[in-house]
Amino acid sequence: MYRVLYRKWRPQTFDDVCGQPQVTVTLKNEIKNGRISHAYLFTGSRGTGKTSCAKILAKSLNCLNPNDGNPCGECENCKEIDNGSFFDVVEMDAASNRGIDDIRSIIDEVNFTPAKGQYRVYIIDEVHMLTVDAFNALLKTLEEPPSHAVFILATTEVHKLLPTILSRCQRFDFRRIAPDDIAKRLKYVAQQENVTITDEAALLTASIADGALRDALSLMDRCIGISQSIDAETVRKAAGLAQNTYIFELANCCVNKNCAKALSIIDTLHSNSKDMSRLCEELCSHFRSLMIIKTCQNPRDMLVMSDNEYEAAQSQCDYLSLSEIIYFMDILQRSFERMSKGTNNRTELEMAVVKMCSPELDVTNEAILSRLSALEKAVNKGIALKQTAEAQSQSTDYTKALTSHTEDKAEENTFADNEQKSSVQKSDAVTNKTEQKEKKIQQPEVTAPPEPTPAQRRPVDTKAIYENAVPFNEWPEVINNLKQYSRTIAASFEGTRAYTSGGYLLIEADTEIPFRLMQQSAQKEKIRVAIQEITGKVYRLGPYKKPQQQEKPKDPLAGFLNDLKNDGVSVTIEAHQENQE
Repeated sequence: MYRVLYRKWRPQTFDDVCGQPQVTVTLKNEIKNGRISHAYLFTGSRGTGKTSCAKILAKSLNCLNPNDGNPCGECENCKEIDNGSFFDVVEMDAASNRGIDDIRSIIDEVNFTPAKGQYRVYIIDEVHMLTVDAFNALLKTLEEPPSHAVFILATTEVHKLLPTILSRCQRFDFRRIAPDDIAKRLKYVAQQENVTITDEAALLTASIADGALRDALSLMDRCIGISQSIDAETVRKAAGLAQNTYIFELANCCVNKNCAKALSIIDTLHSNSKDMSRLCEELCSHFRSLMIIKTCQNPRDMLVMSDNEYEAAQSQCDYLSLSEIIYFMDILQRSFERMSKGTNNRTELEMAVVKMCSPELDVTNEAILSRLSALEKAVNKGIALKQTAEAQSQSTDYTKALTSHTEDKAEENTFADNEQKSSVQKSDAVTNKTEQKEKKIQQPEVTAPPEPTPAQRRPVDTKAIYENAVPFNEWPEVINNLKQYSRTIAASFEGTRAYTSGGYLLIEADTEIPFRLMQQSAQKEKIRVAIQEITGKVYRLGPYKKPQQQEKPKDPLAGFLNDLKNDGVSVTIEAHQENQE
């Protein structure tokens, strides 16, 4: 008879347990040192190895030839425990045996000495399902059992246990298994089963399993039923997932507000019998990945996706703000909740996508806040563009005035040097010289207030600028806004401080990297635009230096007289005036 993979490849020793070193190392050391507790509590999510570790512990306690805390698996006791015929190891499912009578039978048996092994081990799975009366009946025995009895309680909902039970047990928390550890185990099992599985397929299976190795092996069992060569597409077919390209295309439609294409993609997926609720969940998970990329400094370790998918997700983040991502997730989450109440799943998903593509149709508080945020940025950009236009106008007027002055000067010189020439030649000479001057005086693209010419430039009181500088409280928001243009530049300005003084924005940093970036015109322009979007103002950028108080020079004569007074010498100062004739 065929055995499913999760039963066939159940761990037989502590070393085989995947991703729970905090549990296995402690249990091995206790067995080697003979420090056996009378009651253990294994808690954690499904498929993380609680029952497997309970059986391995029971075998280790009764093994005839233990090896470094692990059971040998070859002795008679180990084989009988594996077969379920060992009388001294009792496994009980509390979900179906949850009454006080079931616990009384354990209490009556626990006083008998082991028939064949060294310990009588009671494994109670899903212990949180016991009734209150059953728990109370177990309390005294659990607190002071016979020296040959060991209780192992396993549960996925530890919060339902009574505090009196928790205080009597040695607790071990089983964590969700890391995707890399699950993928590594899947490759090993596939190799033993003569099945090929790609790295992408193993990682995708681990991501779907959500930290449960049993779920991953069950999904791999379904994949083997489809093909002996498992790739990512095979996993998606077995799990009923949409192709990853469709998820990115749907997200792009939401970013570009292309409602028609988004509905067309949903129609195609529905025709291919894709589960709409699962598609909604996947799309929400995709935007969750974008949220992590947008907020965390090292998001790669927190996301389970291939390098190509990660690069595509990063590119999508450049076109979305954090508020928009949260808004999309909120819409999808509300739609997913309504799907569970019996409404049409396809209609709910289509409504969600239409709202994401057309935020003006959503009247919730989150939608209004998202639209206000976009409007605020648009207003700030408009103010900045108006200031830029005024600066360009001032620069144009100054250029025209300078050009007019140059024409007058050229005409005077031409008349003085070529008095005998005709008026036509004079006009040509003036025109040529004017064109040459105009070529030299080209109008630059002004994004900041125009720099004054040497004739108009006044000396800048840098000391007054530094002394009048006040902290710029919106600087963290500017850095966050700068991530839309370049995450590298934004990371370089993390930890810096900013101050404003008139039309200057001064930056204080502990390293030279931010100042090197400001020396590059392209990078400096990105910083200036990010400031404009937040404040609506145009600032000149520069470094901040703390004003230093200069000490007044000491009078040497006053110091000398003070020293004399300290030595007890009487000093009299008389005014002396010379008469000059």
